[in-house]
Amino acid sequence: MRYSNTRIALHWTVAVLVVGQYLFNEPIARARNAASDGLPVSFNPLILAHVAGGVLILALVAWRLVLKSQKAAPPLLDNEPALLRLAAQVAHWSLYGLLAAMSMSGMAAWFGGVEAAAAAHGPLKILLIALIGLHVLAVIFHHLILKSPILKRMV
Repeated sequence: MRYSNTRIALHWTVAVLVVGQYLFNEPIARARNAASDGLPVSFNPLILAHVAGGVLILALVAWRLVLKSQKAAPPLLDNEPALLRLAAQVAHWSLYGLLAAMSMSGMAAWFGGVEAAAAAHGPLKILLIALIGLHVLAVIFHHLILKSPILKRMV
């Protein structure tokens, strides 16, 4: 069973936005450092894009969770081992949580000047990269090793 077009669009939109957040994070990091040092921060469209991207990611994750609460995702495959089923659930909920935490910590740091949020943003970034890597490896494993149609459900 395939995911709905809405869920597929949300998944890939968030994926593209997250890649953009990582690729274009240098201007906001420099601006944050300058602001912390009491220096003026000049306008840069990449800073605005990073902030808007974070807010949009949070909104899309919320939308995805609303959809999840209203209608279950397609069931996992019947022949999926119980441990892999559990790992998939933990990984997906962790992705939602980390995406939300990244967005909220970034907003708290940028708009509120909350140093603890700024300090948490970096380690959360590393955890998110690791979890995304695990997610991609799991998809490759399912597709190439288990010969599972799981990849086809999201494209």
